[in-house]
Amino acid sequence: MNNSIAFIGAGNMSGAIIGGMVKRGYPAHSITATGRTQSKLDVLSEKFGVKTSIDNNEACAADILVIGVKPQVLQSVVEPLRPHLEHKPLIISVAAGIPMESLEKWVGAEHAIVRCMPNTPSLVQLGACGLYANACTSAAQKQQAGGILSAVGIVEWLDDEALIDAVIAVSGSGPAYYFMFMEAMINAGISQGLSPDTARALTLQTALGAASLAQQSDVDVGELKRRVMSPGGTTEQAVLSFEHQGLSQMVATAMTRCADRAREMATELSGSDD
Repeated sequence: MNNSIAFIGAGNMSGAIIGGMVKRGYPAHSITATGRTQSKLDVLSEKFGVKTSIDNNEACAADILVIGVKPQVLQSVVEPLRPHLEHKPLIISVAAGIPMESLEKWVGAEHAIVRCMPNTPSLVQLGACGLYANACTSAAQKQQAGGILSAVGIVEWLDDEALIDAVIAVSGSGPAYYFMFMEAMINAGISQGLSPDTARALTLQTALGAASLAQQSDVDVGELKRRVMSPGGTTEQAVLSFEHQGLSQMVATAMTRCADRAREMATELSGSDD
């Protein structure tokens, strides 16, 4: 894939995707980034060798447009681009909370559009992203979109746009859950006498090791948990305490509230359509 790609909006996520693509060998001269702040564009240009512009209309000539502006301003950014999209570029939106219906209304339902929900570990090429394509998107275009987002992590295609809310609950917001758990472990380690540096180092390495082991294992995480536990042992006591305090139900409730809020925000953000 050597299509020309324009990133409308040069924020952190766009920068992460650009960096991942260049790192994987995508030609920097085929990538353009636009933004309102020239100094930020200069950083991208110097770091990755991509072209930059403050003119969104000019950038629309690309084969693929990645829309990376904040959800609150997406409509005001993309609607003026509509006259410049007659060549039918593939449009990829990484703006959280903006439903396909709104995207199609703002740029035209005849366009191939892919809606994405990446997460913050994409900044270190360890992201997890859910993608949903509209009916105008061809198999080849889906492959192009997947190739772009896979530059910063794994991608999972969804058959139902409503599942984007579940993706938000699992991976979009998920990093915060793990950060919270790690924070609690670090604090507990300190309270038991470890130095802050030691508690942090052990906690983060344990989290990294557990995730890596789960990825590489041929058994599910429930079995991996059981393999750490010995009857009457230390791990069993900790796990029984979590179970007694309802950890599983707490997680399920929190993720339900997350998904519910995602649906509410989608309605709020697309309310200007009315």
